[in-house]
Amino acid sequence: TADLLLSRAGEAAEAKDYPLAIELLDRVLALEPGWAEAWYRRANVFFLMDDPVSSMADLRRALTQEPRHFGAWTGLGHIFMSSDDKVHAVEAYRRALKIHPQLSAVQTLVERLAPQVDGQDL
Repeated sequence: TADLLLSRAGEAAEAKDYPLAIELLDRVLALEPGWAEAWYRRANVFFLMDDPVSSMADLRRALTQEPRHFGAWTGLGHIFMSSDDKVHAVEAYRRALKIHPQLSAVQTLVERLAPQVDGQDL
């Protein structure tokens, strides 16, 4: 049941029916509160709805359930970047890369931001 609801929530999100996606994900989480992927997916929908506070809360719940969820770390990085918190963004991106080093887009972000955060070598 939870898998089916998660799938339908994904379809609703793709159709930009964010309230329906949230409702379906709420039901998934009522059935499976320990499912990190469901928390992560709801965080993504909140982010698309321009609700970074709810998104960050759900990402933290996802990471509580699964600390190696590289998507959640990347999502946190994006939220920090959107609030111009480059220090925490780079930290979150680096955590994602430790788990999944092949994330080329995240690697590019770190390479671009690192000199601003860490300084440049002389």
